[in-house]
Amino acid sequence: MQALVNQVVDIARVAGDAIMEIYQTDFERYEKSDSSPLTEADLAAHNIICEKLAAISEYPILSEESPKEEIEWKNRQNWNTFWIVDPLDGTKEFIKKTGEFTVNIALVENGRTVMGVVYCPPLERTYFAADELGAFRQDAGQDAVKLQVVAEPAEGENWNVVGSKSHGAEALAAFGEQLGNVNLVSMGSSLKLCMVADGQAHLYPRLAPTCEWDTAAAQAIVEHAGGQVLTPALEPLMYGQKEDLLNPYFIVCAQKNDRWGKVFTELATPASA
Repeated sequence: MQALVNQVVDIARVAGDAIMEIYQTDFERYEKSDSSPLTEADLAAHNIICEKLAAISEYPILSEESPKEEIEWKNRQNWNTFWIVDPLDGTKEFIKKTGEFTVNIALVENGRTVMGVVYCPPLERTYFAADELGAFRQDAGQDAVKLQVVAEPAEGENWNVVGSKSHGAEALAAFGEQLGNVNLVSMGSSLKLCMVADGQAHLYPRLAPTCEWDTAAAQAIVEHAGGQVLTPALEPLMYGQKEDLLNPYFIVCAQKNDRWGKVFTELATPASA
């Protein structure tokens, strides 16, 4: 597994380099063309990742940029082991040039993410995790650091709750009000899940739409750092188990907790339900 992780980390970084070549250009030049920097970066990363994954395994690939006919349910329903790829997660952050976007690659077995790599090209920061290895963060030129979630704030300290810069701000604020003593932190892309895995945040409640490729790789990081990614029913988020690629609402945390679990369920459930 370590050898496979190393290969996938290299693939994510090569894809990240291709993204950065476009990211560092002047976006205004695209206004007179039929393409966009986002489309070019997405497709460049997708093509690199798919080609290189195919060279190291025979597992099928579910990518956000895959042709729809390739990832129809009639094909996917028989996939027990497969890759889930988001070539460029954090599209709004890419366009705004905030630097908070990532390359995500995960390996799924029987609905569960057994390995994940999340690479943030602008930071040259890699998160990776796998069964029997644990979860790690590695910055350019530095040794890898083992990750461990933090269950709750120390006595007298606030909860650190991370949320999206682009989605669900109202619901996130409501969650913070219900929980009390909260520092709300905004972050883009799958870096939000990685902040929980890294102990920088205690919770990440998501009450806005996501797809399986948005979360799979980072969920591996969270779970192998001792945390959980749970649906409103407080069950683990699973992959490749249904026709619809949309995720249910979820919360990223260290462990189940009746206090915030009740709040999350109330916010995520319509009043008429």
